[in-house]
Amino acid sequence: MNRKGIGLLLVILMATLLLSGDTAYSFVQREDGKTYIVDRTGARWDVTQAESIGFKAEGFQYGLGRDAFSPLDDRSLQDGSDDVDPWHRVIGVTNENESRAYSVPKLRGHEIANSHIGETPIAAAY
Repeated sequence: MNRKGIGLLLVILMATLLLSGDTAYSFVQREDGKTYIVDRTGARWDVTQAESIGFKAEGFQYGLGRDAFSPLDDRSLQDGSDDVDPWHRVIGVTNENESRAYSVPKLRGHEIANSHIGETPIAAAY
């Protein structure tokens, strides 16, 4: 789906939610000195640290939710090509012995890649 299609889908979704009258996506719960956002599925998200640096917990909203995007893994990240356009946008990660580049266009539809550098697991996110 292209950007225009996604934009149209979001507009339709927002209109549907507004017309339904049910715009409460989450609520704030304070318990034992901690602050949580509770989403419409009942999952609790600890936002204590965010609140401690000035964010208002009431300003958070439940988004797409857990597992809304399927992450890429090392198998789907490799293309075997040594010919890379010099203007191709990547996220680069390196350690002492190895470097990896993750294609931003490939990450765009998944937002996260679960990978490894050597034996160290990493998550590259966009």
